Amino acid sequence: MFTRYRAVLGRPGALRFSVTAMVARLPISIDTLGIVLLVTGLGRSYGLAGALTAAYTIANGLMAIVQGRLLDRLGQARVLPVVASVFGVAIVLLVVSLQSGWPDLAAFAAAAAAGAAYPPIGSCVRARWSYVLAGEATEIQTAYALESVIDEAIFIIGPTVATVLATTWRPWAGLAIAFVSGVGGSLYLATQRSTQPDPHPPGHDTSARPPMPWRWVVPLAVVCFALGSMFAAAEVATVAFSGEQHAKSYAGVLLALWALGSMLAGLVTGTLRWRRPAVFRVQVGSAALALVMLPMTFVGSMVMMGIALFVAGFAIAPTLIASMSATEQMVPGPRLTEGIAIMHTGIAAGLAPGAALAGVVIDAHGASAAYLVAFGAGVVAAVAGLALGSPPAGRPESVSAPPGAVIP
Repeated sequence: MFTRYRAVLGRPGALRFSVTAMVARLPISIDTLGIVLLVTGLGRSYGLAGALTAAYTIANGLMAIVQGRLLDRLGQARVLPVVASVFGVAIVLLVVSLQSGWPDLAAFAAAAAAGAAYPPIGSCVRARWSYVLAGEATEIQTAYALESVIDEAIFIIGPTVATVLATTWRPWAGLAIAFVSGVGGSLYLATQRSTQPDPHPPGHDTSARPPMPWRWVVPLAVVCFALGSMFAAAEVATVAFSGEQHAKSYAGVLLALWALGSMLAGLVTGTLRWRRPAVFRVQVGSAALALVMLPMTFVGSMVMMGIALFVAGFAIAPTLIASMSATEQMVPGPRLTEGIAIMHTGIAAGLAPGAALAGVVIDAHGASAAYLVAFGAGVVAAVAGLALGSPPAGRPESVSAPPGAVIP
């Protein structure tokens, strides 16, 4: 079963950059939680914690695409050290400003700077896979599946470790982990030049920067936005459902089962040779995600909800993997990091409205009704997927292959 994973990880430098990227993107599962743990651990309000996390998240979403464009133009070796350093300084200033009682404006500025500077490591590592495995569609699919599994593992491990350390040792421990992993991992990834895609600086040669195929990128970004809303709505609904069942402490268990289902599906996805194109799998997967949300409105026990979430999780990773594979196939090589960053930004941008709308429904009608918000977001994703139609026959311009690579 794992032969395909061994094959892609056996490529020169692949195991090293994949492991490094796993460490470097650990902050995505810790930063906002770490801010909440620090603020509340210092006796400040949840309102302040929420506002700071919003500042971080919004800034991160706004700058991810800009960073993706810079990474494509200048290369990871030049961009990552700069943004990682700014991220590290901003995290330190955020902790110091809160612990030292500086004006809240300073904390907001630091949070926004940290969010804006945190590099899109997920986009970087997927661009490296596309470069190292240039022209090998099945192997790229396996590599993207591997990264999806790693993402799920990060969201299981990161929050658990951060919460334990922040509540039993120091309130700033979660952000300390984000600092060490984010800065250290990004800097080490930048040193691995042999596996980074060739930069495509702007110049007189217009072929160096081909146009973005917005005809397919925009609908796919809408799919990602809707999926982000669905994930956030389901998460909030699950926490509220656990509270209604007088078992709020087990909300994490339910969400872990959801992630576990996705992780297992991602592992299997990477071992299969798909005959259907990635766009078709996005369309089917989006519809499946909508359908698996609907039965949760009728679930009335923690055990049954755990089973329902575990089963629903099996639709997540294959759909996300297909979304990234479709992006890889449709976006020109010189703009691939930017294209993947657009999809990641779409997911992140959908989190806030999904969580907010679910919260409104919970207050008015209870947790079970809030799963209808997740179902509705899934329907939007499915409709946007249909708008993709048929994808182009191949990528407009392939990523440059590393020396010695064979492109069929």
